[in-house]
Amino acid sequence: MICGVDEAGRGPLLGPLVVACVYIKDDAPLREIGVKDSKQLSPKTRESMYQQIIDAADDFSIVIADAERIDMLMARQTLNDIELDMFAEACSKTNTDAIYADCPDVDVHRFSVALSSKVKGPNVIAEHKADDTYPVVSAASILAKVTRDRMVERIAKELGFDVGSGYPSDEKTMDFVKNWLYKNHELPPHVRTSWEPVKKLLMLSKNTRITDW
Repeated sequence: MICGVDEAGRGPLLGPLVVACVYIKDDAPLREIGVKDSKQLSPKTRESMYQQIIDAADDFSIVIADAERIDMLMARQTLNDIELDMFAEACSKTNTDAIYADCPDVDVHRFSVALSSKVKGPNVIAEHKADDTYPVVSAASILAKVTRDRMVERIAKELGFDVGSGYPSDEKTMDFVKNWLYKNHELPPHVRTSWEPVKKLLMLSKNTRITDW
């Protein structure tokens, strides 16, 4: 048995961080599905592959940290440490001989050693862009991405606004947060208050006009 693990939502200022792990004895079925790095697939294709991956896998796990939990953990951990713990949790559901991980740390060796020490047993193969190299990691990236996208859609419905993708580079997301802050004098739910762009918005909110931003 091998497993692949990847995340979605490391950088956004809105919404959860999602880590997914796919367990499989042979990745041939994943190759037949045509899995790729989730960023290379359209939302429609990712959605169609989601259930196919679950059906083909021997097991899978999904670990989620919402914005509130991320803020709480960031008070005492780095983002890499948070992801490391989530990777280890996701990879510990089912016994496996090898773990293939898309490394979130710039130092691959450091991350590999740290993950190995937490999972104790399986061989850890951590690489940058592993979701391009190993189908089992590609499959995990798709589960993580679809799960996060669905959660962001639910957030949009809950709040009654188009919140965009949640990334600071997304104008829809930034406009949503700015307008909410201006009108309500507080940040909207599901926003990571520990993120630097959010801290800057809070400082700018002291201005009396939104056009000053």
